[in-house]
Amino acid sequence: MSDIQAEVRLPTQELRQDIPFFTKVLKMRMDMIYPADDPSVAVFSGHGLRVRIEKGASEPAGTLRILTDDPGGFADGQTVLTAPNGTRVEIAALNEPLILPETVHRFVVRRLADQAPWIIGRAGMQYRDLIPDRLGGSIIASHIRIPDGGPVPDMVHYHTVGFQLIFCYRGWVDLVYEDQGEPFRLHAGNCVIQPPQIRHRVLYASDNIEVIEIGVPAEHVTTIDHDMTLPNGPANPDRVFDGQRFVHYRAEQATWAPFRIPGFQSRDTTIAEHTNDVAGVHVVRPDEGNAVWTEHNSDILFTFVMEGQVTLEGEGRDASFLTAGDAFVIPPRMAYRLSDPSSDLELLEVSLPGVFDTKVVAR
Repeated sequence: MSDIQAEVRLPTQELRQDIPFFTKVLKMRMDMIYPADDPSVAVFSGHGLRVRIEKGASEPAGTLRILTDDPGGFADGQTVLTAPNGTRVEIAALNEPLILPETVHRFVVRRLADQAPWIIGRAGMQYRDLIPDRLGGSIIASHIRIPDGGPVPDMVHYHTVGFQLIFCYRGWVDLVYEDQGEPFRLHAGNCVIQPPQIRHRVLYASDNIEVIEIGVPAEHVTTIDHDMTLPNGPANPDRVFDGQRFVHYRAEQATWAPFRIPGFQSRDTTIAEHTNDVAGVHVVRPDEGNAVWTEHNSDILFTFVMEGQVTLEGEGRDASFLTAGDAFVIPPRMAYRLSDPSSDLELLEVSLPGVFDTKVVAR
């Protein structure tokens, strides 16, 4: 196959003024210039980009973004420049730092029956937002489904995140992860955490697959890795990705134990242990005992009703009757109670951090 090159064309009024800017300030290489007697076109390359500066071109001057691992050492530390031809040039970090916004605490109840239509997202998946205001950008909780199963048009990719959970709610999905061996099937009731930067790919899904995905922060970058092929060799379960280990929680291997709230019991997914307490994830069901009022000091406490029904009572709030598909967020130091749970009630609770204090309060 013959070589193919692409270039971006930018206008100029006087090419001679642009040459020193693109070569000396932006440190690009001049590859072409013509005609010799009165140059009107010059082509520069560098930083993965090829730019054609053409005198009299009709398009706008545009914006170039140059990403570098040393923004302070590029262009004498300037982060915004304007070329002689009018092109705006932005100098930014090659790898954008992960910024965790401060949580805006709020009591949230999100009912499936009241939800707006599902939104089509990445790889044809359908999304519904479980925390509409995302607590000031600190978290996103999504209910995701794929009505028609089969191969998923996904690519090897990774996320720049502080924490990410995939909990299989209905059906099953085939996944493959960097350094975790061969592809495996994630069944309903099981979950994985995707540590920061771990490469992965969704391969195949059952009909009507549904998952709950939690991401911190709400807005995070997804990057396609065009070079890695998965699986990438023998499993290395002890590998640490930015302080976290991969977890594949299997419900059949877990045991029930008393929960932090009297009258309930839970299965611990061990996610707190494997993330250095960045987050904790529990599956919760009713146990013996009466409903009590409690409060907590966790920064974020999110709960999704997977099965059954329960009444949520919050201090100063009307009681909410919740059923499967509903979700709620309890802010820290707010008294609340889960009362009248059905015998088949099952909750998914996600907390950040993984370990926090709960106390029973008098009402």
